[in-house]
Amino acid sequence: MDLIKETAKRKTFAIISHPDAGKTTLTEKFLLFGGAIQTAGAVKSNKIRKTATSDFMEIEKQRGISVATSVMGFEYAGKRVNILDTPGHKDFAEDTYRTLTAVDSVILVVDCVKGVEEQTEKLMGVCRMRHTPVIIFINKMDREGRNPFELLDELEEKLEISARPLTWPIGQGQSFKGVYNLYQKGLNLFEANTTRISESIIRVSNPEDPELEKWIPESFCKRLREDVALIEGVYEPFDKGLYRDGLLAPVFFGSAINNFGVKELLETFLEVAPSPDKREAMERTVKASEETMTGFVFKIHANLDPNHRDRTAFFRICSGRFERNKFYHHTRLDKKIRFSSPTHFMANEKSVIDDAWPGDVIGLYDNGSLKIGDTLTEGENLHFRGIPSFSPEIFKSLENRDPMKSKQLDKGIRQLTEEGVAQLFIQPGNRKIIGTVGELQFDVIKFRLEHEYGAQCDFTPLRYHKALWVTGTDKEMLEEFLRRKWTAIAHDKEEHPVFLAESEWMLKVAREDYPALEFHTTSEFKTESEQQSNGIH
Repeated sequence: MDLIKETAKRKTFAIISHPDAGKTTLTEKFLLFGGAIQTAGAVKSNKIRKTATSDFMEIEKQRGISVATSVMGFEYAGKRVNILDTPGHKDFAEDTYRTLTAVDSVILVVDCVKGVEEQTEKLMGVCRMRHTPVIIFINKMDREGRNPFELLDELEEKLEISARPLTWPIGQGQSFKGVYNLYQKGLNLFEANTTRISESIIRVSNPEDPELEKWIPESFCKRLREDVALIEGVYEPFDKGLYRDGLLAPVFFGSAINNFGVKELLETFLEVAPSPDKREAMERTVKASEETMTGFVFKIHANLDPNHRDRTAFFRICSGRFERNKFYHHTRLDKKIRFSSPTHFMANEKSVIDDAWPGDVIGLYDNGSLKIGDTLTEGENLHFRGIPSFSPEIFKSLENRDPMKSKQLDKGIRQLTEEGVAQLFIQPGNRKIIGTVGELQFDVIKFRLEHEYGAQCDFTPLRYHKALWVTGTDKEMLEEFLRRKWTAIAHDKEEHPVFLAESEWMLKVAREDYPALEFHTTSEFKTESEQQSNGIH
C-alpha cells in the first residue's frame, strides 16, 4: 500500500542548538549528502531573505542570526528526509519550541569547546516534555575543547538524559586523528574538507585489531583502546527502544565544517530514528497509517515585503494522504477549505506538489483563515495537542499613538500574535500586554503594525517576572485568587487566566496561599480533565 510505504520512507526531524554551535553548517552537510545543494554556503547565504529592505530586516542582517525555521527536504538511501533547521538565537526560541511539535525526532548540536549552554538546556527540556527521541552531535572536534568523558557527564547531568557514545574521537584539536565507529566497527580518518564528502572509512573488527596501528600512531591506539574499554564497561549498550522513548541519547563526535563524522551520524540516524507513527489529539490517538488525512499548522510565516501580503502556513501531515485541490475540514472554523498551490520545500526552493504523506511538512497559502494550532481533517473534529506558549521574559504594555486607528491596531496585534511573533495578554479595560523572549520582537511588531496595518504604537516596559497560566480543581479557591489578585491577572487569546507575577517571591507566596491551584510556565496544561473542571471546551 502506498500509504504504508510512503510513511515508512519519511524521517522528519529538527536540528537544534545554542547559537554558533554549528547547526546550520550541519544542515548544509546533510543537504550535500542528499544532493539537494552542490556547494557549501548555499544555505547560509539564503538564510535571510533579501526581498525586503525594511528597518527590522536590516537589524536581523546586522545581528547575523537565523530568524525563522527553514524546512528542507531531500532523498537519501531510499528515504525522504525532512529537516527543520531552527533559529538558535534565544529571541526566536518560541519558533523553535513550536517547530518541535512537528517533528518525530531531534538532532541536538553541542559545541565541544563550550559544552552544554543555557539555550541547549531549555530546548532539551521541551524534548523531554514530549519524550522526543534525541541524537547528540558533539561538533568542532578539530578545535581544542573539553575532554569527551567530561562532556558526556555534563550531557547527562544538565540535559537529564542517559548518553551512549556511538562514535568516539581519536585525539582532539590539532592532534585530532579521526573517529572510531563503536556502532558499526569502523575507523574514519580525519581530513580537513569543507565541501566534499569524506569517504575514508577503514573497516576494523574492534579496537584491538592490529590493523589500527597502520593508520594511527601507537600512543593514540593505546588511548582509544582504554577509552573504548571504559565506555563498554560504564555505559549501557545502545538500545533503540530506549532511544525512541526519549530516555537514551546516542552521541556522535565530528566536525561539521569539515564534513567529518557527518556520514556516520546521518546513516545511523536513518537506521534508528522513528518514521511517523502516532500523534495525540484531544479526542484520541491518531495513527499515521490511517487512511483519512489529518494534520496541523505549527507556524505561520508572512511575506515581510510590504508589497505582498500573502502568508504561508507550515502544515505537518499526521495521517493519510494530502491532495491538492481537495476540500478539507477546518476544525476551528467548522468549514471546508481547499488549497490549489500546496508546496514542498527542497533546500531553498519551493515547488507545487499534488500530494504529500505523513511526516511531510508542506506550505499552504493562507489568506488569514489559518492560525497556529489549527487542525485540518476529512471531516472529523480533532484538536492536536502540544502547540504550547511559554512564559515570556520581557513584558511591555502596548500604547496607541493614534486613537483614530484603534481598530487597525487591535486587528494588527491580534494577527501578529497569532503568527507567533509574541504573546498577547489582555487586562480589564482592554489593556494589552505584549510578552516576548527577546527585545527584537518589539522592533518587528512596531514596524509591521505601522507598515502593514497603518497603526502606530509605543511600548512601555513592565516589571513582571513571569506569566503563569492558572488552573485548579477547587473552583472557589480559583475564583477567590482571581478576585484578590485582579490587578495582576490577565487573560490570553483563548481567555485562559494568567497570573503576572512581579517576582519569584510573589509567586512563592501565591503558591503557599493557594495550595490547590497550579501555576504553569507553559500553556501545555490543558488536559481534558482540567478543561472540564475549568469549564473550557
